[in-house]
Amino acid sequence: MTGAKSFSRQDVFFTSGDTHCAAWLYLPTGVVAPPVVVLGHGLGATREMRLDAFAERFAQAGIACLAFTYRHFGDSGGEPRQLLSIKRQLADWDAAIDYVRARRDVDGTRIAVWGSSFGGGHAITVASRHPELRAAVAQCPFTDGLASAVALGPVATLKLAPVLARDLTAMLLGRAPVTIPLAGSPGSLALMHAPDALPGYQALIPAGMTFVNEAAARVIPTIAAYRPGRSAKKVTIPILFCVSNTDSVTPPAQTLRYAKPAPRGEIKTYDAGHFDFYLGDAFEALVTDQIEFLTRHLTRPLTPVGSSSNRVESK
Repeated sequence: MTGAKSFSRQDVFFTSGDTHCAAWLYLPTGVVAPPVVVLGHGLGATREMRLDAFAERFAQAGIACLAFTYRHFGDSGGEPRQLLSIKRQLADWDAAIDYVRARRDVDGTRIAVWGSSFGGGHAITVASRHPELRAAVAQCPFTDGLASAVALGPVATLKLAPVLARDLTAMLLGRAPVTIPLAGSPGSLALMHAPDALPGYQALIPAGMTFVNEAAARVIPTIAAYRPGRSAKKVTIPILFCVSNTDSVTPPAQTLRYAKPAPRGEIKTYDAGHFDFYLGDAFEALVTDQIEFLTRHLTRPLTPVGSSSNRVESK
């Protein structure tokens, strides 16, 4: 990348609830009080699974980044392990925003949020709750649990009932969670078993990292009931939706229906699949579009509400 700035990366922690989230803080070299983007990942994924790739490119463009791992996963705190709680993850986002706002080496008045997959759904929710933010990016966002359950299929959904019942019983008895794989092969018992789900997850795991491919089964009904796309129409800040035309996990038609009413939304569509977004040519296309969007809204004066229209572009 010609003309790219250098940056530093620090291991940091911030308090969330009664424990902490582990994170990486990226600071572009030579930029005084840069704007900052908070990055959160998808279903059970940790920041090591290619959040660094996006954060590095943003930092090279002069934007600071905080890439964090949710509580109960990776090297963040929280017991029991592998507990996927939507309520707690949204609280982690709030804590991350508070953390960067309080730092003196970034500009706490110029904050954006960036989420991918399940985190993309969270980014929509968070943006709707934080009108003081400058921008948001929702990449291949999970927008409707019901639509995703339909895409999974009724037979596969019914297969989840026994493991859910066992985990709910374990929760009532104070026992360790009964877990279910996050990603599995087609036809297997897993939260995601599209053909590209398991190889897609595996492709994001760096060499030498041990990834725990499971979550407490008690999350199943909350995922089905979570419909963050409904909050898109309440997002008053600029928000970029990056949508896969061939998404096997988060149905694109439903995502587009939710995205179009966003008052200051911009929509870009790509032919790459859900898990392709993190690698190769698809990654290059996405990160280029996202840098342009973030630079436009984080490094320039505020644009009055209503001055930009919802745009749909295909790649």
